[in-house]
Amino acid sequence: DNVLGVCLTVFSVLVCCLQPTPVILLKEGTDTSQGVPQLVSNINACQIIAEAVRTTLGPRGMDKLIVDNRGKATISNDGATILKLLDVVHPAAKTLVDIAKSQDAEVGDGTTSVTLLAAEFLKQVKPYVEENLHPQIIIRAFRTATQLAVKKIKEIAVVVKKADKEEQRCLLEKCAATALSSKLIAVQKELFSKMVVDAVTMLDELLPLKMIGIKKVQGGALEESRLVAGVAFKKTFSYAGFEMQPKKYESPKIALLNIELELKAEKDNAEVRVNCVEDYQAIVDAEWNILYDKLEKIYQSGAKVVLSKLPIGDVATQYFADRDLFCAGRVPEEDLKRTMMVRGGHFHFGQLFLRDDTINTDMVSGSELLQLERYNVFTGCPKAKTCTIILRGGAEQFIEETERSLHDAIMIVRRAIKNDSIVAGGGAIEMELSKYLRDYSRTIPGKLQLLIGAYAKALEIIPRQLCDNAGFDATNILNKLRARHAQGGMWYGVDITKEDIADNYQACVWEPAVVRINALTAASEAACLILSVDETIKNPRSTVDAPPAGRGRGRGRPHNH
Repeated sequence: DNVLGVCLTVFSVLVCCLQPTPVILLKEGTDTSQGVPQLVSNINACQIIAEAVRTTLGPRGMDKLIVDNRGKATISNDGATILKLLDVVHPAAKTLVDIAKSQDAEVGDGTTSVTLLAAEFLKQVKPYVEENLHPQIIIRAFRTATQLAVKKIKEIAVVVKKADKEEQRCLLEKCAATALSSKLIAVQKELFSKMVVDAVTMLDELLPLKMIGIKKVQGGALEESRLVAGVAFKKTFSYAGFEMQPKKYESPKIALLNIELELKAEKDNAEVRVNCVEDYQAIVDAEWNILYDKLEKIYQSGAKVVLSKLPIGDVATQYFADRDLFCAGRVPEEDLKRTMMVRGGHFHFGQLFLRDDTINTDMVSGSELLQLERYNVFTGCPKAKTCTIILRGGAEQFIEETERSLHDAIMIVRRAIKNDSIVAGGGAIEMELSKYLRDYSRTIPGKLQLLIGAYAKALEIIPRQLCDNAGFDATNILNKLRARHAQGGMWYGVDITKEDIADNYQACVWEPAVVRINALTAASEAACLILSVDETIKNPRSTVDAPPAGRGRGRGRPHNH
């Protein structure tokens, strides 16, 4: 027995020596997942993101009501706006949110389309991933298919001649109307498409977006919205004496200030010790003298309109009224900048030294009343390259959604001016690309044939979803579209009004080719990025190394005694 016991002990020692020592690289609690299961998990997360915006696509798309953590409600059917407000935490799904944001920043429209396309690309290759097809083969096929699709779009896109101004304006209005047809204000798309084109054509060659101001006035009907060829800003809080000031000027000089024109209130910790009443009176007189000195310099400069970012007090208001000057304080900085850019000049900060060459001229200043909302309007400057859209409407959320819709339309018109090639919308270009890629895939051997065929099938998600959102039979309409495209009907897409197919180029459902090119490349890049991730490592949240809490209010700095 003793011998047996010794042998067992020796054997156990040998086994322990032969076992490899475990190597711990990551902190305890770190979550790691790799291989096919985590890749499928990432694809599933992207599907859920697409489900959130799927029903918002097209003219019959539904709206989403999103309430944030502060209780503010937002109603929108803009893909980028919805995804921004969703506060997504899944790392792979955030990629889809990013491409929607990039599409919004780059082109302005097509944010829902790009999200749907990326999710559908992943959905179509999911079976191949589960069968252990290497992701790099899928990525190579997707990049080839995207290059072919972009090349095809450039080949078939219709170029509009910039020399013909009437034709170009017609193109721009159609592109704006197509962008607005899927928005909440689709009923008034004729009015707003003309307004948007007028606004963009007023700008200079660079088409700066910040030179188009959008002001929201609650009340009234949507069709009462109007475009002002110049700068308009809301009447700010004013003191007694404001009503005595003139309300209309011809070619006035305008002083733009960033200084307060009122007596400064004493700070809580200010302390002035005086020995007699005369000393106190001298301090008061000095304050008044400083204020009157500023007012006198403004008056002597010849300015007839005084605008300031900071408040203009009651004394200054009365002073200007007595001398037939118009003043407005607390004017938003963006409006001051647009006024400044209309005629040059610059802001005045701090000490006041006004020269004639820094004061704007050649403008008509007026004040208009809009349903209890008075607006100060500057128009008639021959060199003005700015405009303001004043929106009317009922609910606050409705006006905000109208502003977002107009932003998309403005971006589309800017893109159409810079890139004058257009394609037909309503799923027509996607069906044509799908047919082209499906035909191409049959000419190549190997796995690429299946993968490019999957890419071609994924493109059909746009017309299919347009049908689903309108309540049509998607299978029937897609079969009609496939047959018509096979016969050479290049621009045939979904006709929402007649529940059928139609030549969308003839129906003037147009959009800039750059919108589709950008959507395809962004969606393909996002799909390739998600497929190239083979491991996800999530570090545990640190609890021990939390930063020290900041000092509470009222605690001073510790003194070293």
